[in-house]
Amino acid sequence: MEKIRRASHAGSWYTDNPKKLGEELDGWLRDCGLAKSSDVRGVIAPHAGYSYSGRAAAYAFGNIDPENISRVFLLGPSHHHYTPKCALSKATLYKTPIGDLPIDQQVNEELKATGKFEFMDLHVDEAEHSMEMHLPYLVKVFQGYSVKVVPILVGALSAETEAMYGRLLAKYVDDPTNFFSVSSDFCHWGSRFNYTHYDKKHGAIHKSIEALDKSGMDIIETGDPDAFKQYLLETDNTICGRHPISVFLHMLKSSSTKMKIRFLRYEQSSHCKSMRDSSVSYASAAAKVDA
Repeated sequence: MEKIRRASHAGSWYTDNPKKLGEELDGWLRDCGLAKSSDVRGVIAPHAGYSYSGRAAAYAFGNIDPENISRVFLLGPSHHHYTPKCALSKATLYKTPIGDLPIDQQVNEELKATGKFEFMDLHVDEAEHSMEMHLPYLVKVFQGYSVKVVPILVGALSAETEAMYGRLLAKYVDDPTNFFSVSSDFCHWGSRFNYTHYDKKHGAIHKSIEALDKSGMDIIETGDPDAFKQYLLETDNTICGRHPISVFLHMLKSSSTKMKIRFLRYEQSSHCKSMRDSSVSYASAAAKVDA
């Protein structure tokens, strides 16, 4: 029986007008000017409202060559629902205003059989925006191609659990028809986020935030999950997709397909100049097969 996850954030976080949404995505993808590459097998992309991070996200999704991909694994953090595990979707279809994406029930069953995953209720699924914000881009990029999705809500995992899920999912990296869409924003700065780290040696506050984010991005590019964990412990940077990124780094480390992550875009929602200001950072990366 079909079980549908509605596009619950359409009309608020992004337009629910199919024509307008399609034109927006086309425009951003065109403007980023990236060549599609079949060697790109994964992305890290933001998940804020499109008026904030839609343009930055194009620098991730614009790399995708849809030709040989038949399945997209979505790894998104959980903003509202606490779980120490990873959770699968009970839905069979994810809707967007510009097209729908069926969920790969076969892979869901495989993952369920490991005993390591739980299932999230539909209301938890629809309340979470981290994976939904990637869906319209995926529909757009895979237009005319048959693709299924495997949404994985990544909970508040311990370092050991991140490594365990990384090992468990690594075999899917070795299948070249699989793609990985990892959802994360970067620094959430300001008193409303309870995070006001400011290193004055960088100059303005927004420059300090950029230096903080970029040192984390550099570490992610090394592919070392332990170094990333150490960076988070030392800086406490409010990267909301820290767990999905960590799982992805462990997946790449445990797979026999060698991939290199490279960041292609960095933006901030606004430039903080005083301690009263706030901002969220957005970074987009592509994971490419390293020949």
